[in-house]
Amino acid sequence: MTVPAANDIRAIVFDLDGTLYVSDEYAATIQDAAVGYVSGLLGLNSAEASQILADTRRRMADENDAATTTLSAACCELGGTTPALHDYFQRHMRPESYLKRDDRVVHLIERLGRHFSLYVFTNNNRPLTEHILLLLGLEGRFDAIYCIDETWESKPHEARLDQILKATGLSPHKVLFVGDRYEVDLQLPEQKGCPIYLSQSIEQLLRLEELIVRNNR
Repeated sequence: MTVPAANDIRAIVFDLDGTLYVSDEYAATIQDAAVGYVSGLLGLNSAEASQILADTRRRMADENDAATTTLSAACCELGGTTPALHDYFQRHMRPESYLKRDDRVVHLIERLGRHFSLYVFTNNNRPLTEHILLLLGLEGRFDAIYCIDETWESKPHEARLDQILKATGLSPHKVLFVGDRYEVDLQLPEQKGCPIYLSQSIEQLLRLEELIVRNNR
């Protein structure tokens, strides 16, 4: 974990998937949905689509940065588009089968919201994001939600990050970023001067309040 270094945090920007909730089962369905999209795109059966998607991600990782070679990037490399992929996700993903409210997280966000401006910045699309937040009991608890379908530019993306930082009206050192993937969610904000917090489990997420309070004394 990377502990927030700033002592004057005024806003917190959360990633969604894998950060505000953790579900290996639901993560697997995202992979399955991407395979389904590639299958229809290329006219392949599921096994063939899974193999070509895996091979494409592996090749792209070798050529570029393994940590930022996302499913979306691989699908686009195979001739798809990000809007079409997310349209497929909306029609086929069923987060209600996997996700449920965790009152510990709800109460954490409630308490943080009394002291900080709260945001969500996700590579998910808005309809699924809003549905997931509803399932988690977190609807209406954030000052703004930034989703991929506003620009179709996925994290990490410098111009998109600059837009969000500008929208907060705060200096980077006052904006804490929280996410489960360092290279995707946190590396670029850290380079901009933002404090960061790596959270890959609900237990780590729940420690955030304690760390912020300690570092803001």
